[in-house]
Amino acid sequence: MDTRMRVRIVPMTGDHLDEVAELERVCFSTPWSRNMLAEELENDCAAFLVALDDRDQVVGYAGLLVVLDEGYITNVAVRPDCRRQGIAQKLLQVFLDFAAGHRLAFLTLEVRASNYGAIALYGSRGFRSVGRRKNYYEHPKEDAIIMTKEFTDGTETADTGTAGSGVRQ
Repeated sequence: MDTRMRVRIVPMTGDHLDEVAELERVCFSTPWSRNMLAEELENDCAAFLVALDDRDQVVGYAGLLVVLDEGYITNVAVRPDCRRQGIAQKLLQVFLDFAAGHRLAFLTLEVRASNYGAIALYGSRGFRSVGRRKNYYEHPKEDAIIMTKEFTDGTETADTGTAGSGVRQ
């Protein structure tokens, strides 16, 4: 039996800001404010996606910053009661497809060292640990694992497989 939640992945708009800001508060110890999220919607280098359930409520979201041929996944969050249903994977897949289609050199992100579920997801999508940022996170203080997936000429590199990623987890 497939336990995956059916969601639609769409670009984030101003109409989603209240729900995304609430999701930030629920998921992160140092959440982005509604104003910070609104500013990112105006950033030409940023792209934010939301996952909507069958009632058009936000159950997840993700952000990507693109600088030249580099992609930085800034946020990945899924409502706690909706986790482990494939939502983060669907959000991530849109960014992976974008990276390949736009010939980005790589996608990278940071994830809490204790967030084993996110690390496993990113690993399954081809992201590899490439470093560590000591005491990167607050509340509680914790290291970040830097994970990167490299692309060559718009295709995945042979040694990274076909499999995951995230930043703030």
